[in-house]
Amino acid sequence: MARLNMTGVLAALMLLTAACGFTPVHAPGGAGQALYDNVLVQAPNTKDSYFLVRHLEERIGRGSGGEYRLDLTLETEEEGQALTLSNVITRYSIVGVATYALVRVADDVVVTKGTVENFTGYSATGSTVDTFAGERDARERLMVILADQISSRLYATQGLGA
Repeated sequence: MARLNMTGVLAALMLLTAACGFTPVHAPGGAGQALYDNVLVQAPNTKDSYFLVRHLEERIGRGSGGEYRLDLTLETEEEGQALTLSNVITRYSIVGVATYALVRVADDVVVTKGTVENFTGYSATGSTVDTFAGERDARERLMVILADQISSRLYATQGLGA
């Protein structure tokens, strides 16, 4: 009996989402279809932007002659977070802010734009090699997070479907 009720609830939810005009991102005519492999992402110029672009291209494709261009501005800042009694920093946070603009190439119209921000951290209590490896890993994790945020916002953009 409980199984039947759950099935009924799921069916009702599906009808409600269909009634409100919900279209899955990767459905025919959805924003996913309009964007995937159709966006030329700005070339990276730093290690951080390389990781950001790489992860963005994993999510939205690598459109070389696409209909859209994605312009990016990336800023990162490292902040000390934990101090010992002798004022030695033992933990760092890296804050990243990425500003993006999706531009339609045909007429240079900005389709959508925005800013995403997040942070990651790493420990500085091990050896120098451990600390450098931790920083590199934290920076790459931050770029993955920012790429996920940007691609989610791009896919949520209205008016991209066919």
